[in-house]
Amino acid sequence: MTKVAIACDHGGFEFKTMIMDTFKDGIDWIDLGTHGKDSVNYADYGRAMGRAITEGKAEKGILICGSGIGISIAANRFPAVRAALCTNVTMARLCRRHNDANVLALGGRIIGPAVAVECVNTFFNTEFEGGRHQARVDSLSACL
Repeated sequence: MTKVAIACDHGGFEFKTMIMDTFKDGIDWIDLGTHGKDSVNYADYGRAMGRAITEGKAEKGILICGSGIGISIAANRFPAVRAALCTNVTMARLCRRHNDANVLALGGRIIGPAVAVECVNTFFNTEFEGGRHQARVDSLSACL
């Protein structure tokens, strides 16, 4: 089973629940919170994802906040994380094919539930192409 961490703030709680229910087969979910709709700090959950990926507790991750922006910025502060904010299926496919993204970020107040499910499905089922893209992904470490 694939281990996937999932985290959200209050703006992504409903999507988190929906995604975990939709993708139960073949996924060993690591739920990093939040566990309700009370206001919380998105950065805390981006950090939790960064630690989970860095420590090898999860192979991939899903992050959700109201816009997807803040939580992805927080997670991307960890060198092992390549979080990509996606608002459509094309972005979800390309972030895997060309960037080997290991974390998908979504905006719970930006896209609808059907688009979120399509993005997650595409993220899970698209492989990294490697080749000319590998050197570019490797060069991301030089940005540290």
